[in-house]
Amino acid sequence: MAEPNELILRSDSDGLARLTLNRPNARNALSVALMDRLKECLNEIAGDRQIKAVIIAGAGSAFCSGHDLKELRAHPSADFHAKVFQDCAGLMMQLSALPQPVIAEVHGIATAAGCQLVAACDLAIAAHDARFATPGVNIGLFCSTPMVALTRAVPRKVAMEMLLLGEMIDAETAQRIGLVNRVVDADKLAAATEEMARKITAKSPYVLKIGKEAFYQQIELDLKEAYAHTAKTMVENMQAIDAAEGIDAFLGKRSANWRGC
Repeated sequence: MAEPNELILRSDSDGLARLTLNRPNARNALSVALMDRLKECLNEIAGDRQIKAVIIAGAGSAFCSGHDLKELRAHPSADFHAKVFQDCAGLMMQLSALPQPVIAEVHGIATAAGCQLVAACDLAIAAHDARFATPGVNIGLFCSTPMVALTRAVPRKVAMEMLLLGEMIDAETAQRIGLVNRVVDADKLAAATEEMARKITAKSPYVLKIGKEAFYQQIELDLKEAYAHTAKTMVENMQAIDAAEGIDAFLGKRSANWRGC
């Protein structure tokens, strides 16, 4: 088993951070230590103006199998269980609050809280061999916290079917229902994910931040409030240096020189 400082492998390249869950022998189950380390990495990235996008991947044969059931059974107290699920909820909300877009790179299985992790990322690309499920109902532990992200990513009845049946769905089905954006051959997964990420890193980091923030704020509002909020965001955006630069570059038929403000 990896030491705590190796539970997440981070590599940065030209504005892109890749975070790899590194518990391959446990199919990257979300232990307390792994979640803590992932949150630390996200905190570091949030304040790093050089990073414009993030990829989350998994080492070994799986993306993420969910919570570490052995750890949960080894610590049966309600206090420990409360910490685990609160920590996980905090992690998922941290992904939404992160200024940079996050892409899940999914292979193998993404089950229970692993499926939640995919749903909580802004975008997701899956290999054809990827499988997804919220199977807690099969072992007496309904996937209540995973359904928060799931029900915000896929239609309600589809989510209920996944939650009540606990069956695996394939990558093509996951794409059809909106859980993932694209499905590619396994040997092209990393390249396809990086290609999407590179398209994002070419944009203004200020615009990415303000746009992602507005997306998650407006989606919880009613129609009138959503339009009012996003109109205010557009006004703020129009006053930015990058908006002036981007519009001038478009009108002048040249490449924009982003300032990040």
